[in-house]
Amino acid sequence: MKSKFYARLAACAGAAALAVALMAPMAQAETPAPGYSQFAGCPSPKSENPAISTCITSTITGGNLHLGNKETKITNPITLSGGVNEFSEGFSFTSKGGLSKAKQKVEGGVIGLTGLTWLAEFLGVDALTLYATAELAGTPKINNVEDLILPLKVHLENTTGVLGPSCYIGSNSNPIKLHLVTGTSGNLTGKAPEYVFDPATEIVKGTNGTFVDGTFSAPGANGCRLILFGFIPISLDGTINLVSGLPAASGKNFTSQNYNIEIVEAGLVYP
Repeated sequence: MKSKFYARLAACAGAAALAVALMAPMAQAETPAPGYSQFAGCPSPKSENPAISTCITSTITGGNLHLGNKETKITNPITLSGGVNEFSEGFSFTSKGGLSKAKQKVEGGVIGLTGLTWLAEFLGVDALTLYATAELAGTPKINNVEDLILPLKVHLENTTGVLGPSCYIGSNSNPIKLHLVTGTSGNLTGKAPEYVFDPATEIVKGTNGTFVDGTFSAPGANGCRLILFGFIPISLDGTINLVSGLPAASGKNFTSQNYNIEIVEAGLVYP
């Protein structure tokens, strides 16, 4: 049983930590057996998805995403959960799985992003706090356990709605295409997780892994707009691009993402 898990691990462990987020959720979710509650996002092979063979859950514990001349630190953990078939393909998840939405506070706020200092006079600095949320912008490509291509877009949000509801860096048609590896990328070097097997639960646990990418390019802003006097829309895309150094070619962007992962047979989660 132990060797069986490690064989699967070589095919999907690190990549699945992020790729599982792309799956379309199912309507219902069964309850995992005691001791396996962390796999609630994995579909039951008996009643939800018969192709599911392995359940996976992962948490991005920290890191950063640097686009142009702006950097966002990952301070709020992001949980990813789902399952794959016996070939480590066909990712899917229940309504309890997928990618959790974790807003990350952006240093400098809206003023730092746009350079529009006069906004503070109208709204106050506290009302210009800015958050960034990474969202999926396509289907990832898994080359191997240490090589993952992940398309993303970053949603920029403000509680007062200064940037509008649809302000993004990147889009589905023009994503931030991360090429994440645990080896070397540009000037960065990642690290594969340290894996152990828990004989009591038959769960493979990987800790302290790091994905990096120091070579990707970053697209510009889209859908960002300021509404003056409640009805006059002014596009902020160009302003944000100018201040933030976007679009940015390869070599000017980088990311480092720390993560833990757990993998187990679906039959143990849903006996």
